[in-house]
Amino acid sequence: MKVEVKRIHPDEEENAVIRVAELTDSIRSAVDLLENQCRTVPVQAEGKTMMCRTDQIYYIESVDKRSFVYTKGGCYETKYRLYELEELLDSRFLRSAKAMIVNIRKIRSVKSELNGRMRAELLNGEQIIISRGYVKELKEKLGV
Repeated sequence: MKVEVKRIHPDEEENAVIRVAELTDSIRSAVDLLENQCRTVPVQAEGKTMMCRTDQIYYIESVDKRSFVYTKGGCYETKYRLYELEELLDSRFLRSAKAMIVNIRKIRSVKSELNGRMRAELLNGEQIIISRGYVKELKEKLGV
């Protein structure tokens, strides 16, 4: 993609024009970033409902029919099921197991396991398992 930046007079309003053949998740994320917006997910902690920015999410896990959002700051519960969150989230997120969605931008490294699975180390030091059925898509997204 070609990017063009032009300087304008400080009195003029800044704007961006994005010309695309198809509006993809990557383009939507770029638009959100340019508009200083970020998608959010409602989460609960200590009896309060808060809005968690999707760029802060490391992974989301389903345990006993309850969904938990993990960030650098802690773990929060959300009322959404994983399939609903998949629709809400953009291309930075990938289903990594039947009960888990991971933010691929929070992956520090990946290592193949003997049984076809992969082990991913996240930026916060946690390690998660990528199930065999999701390894191919992860490799494609990471360019491995």
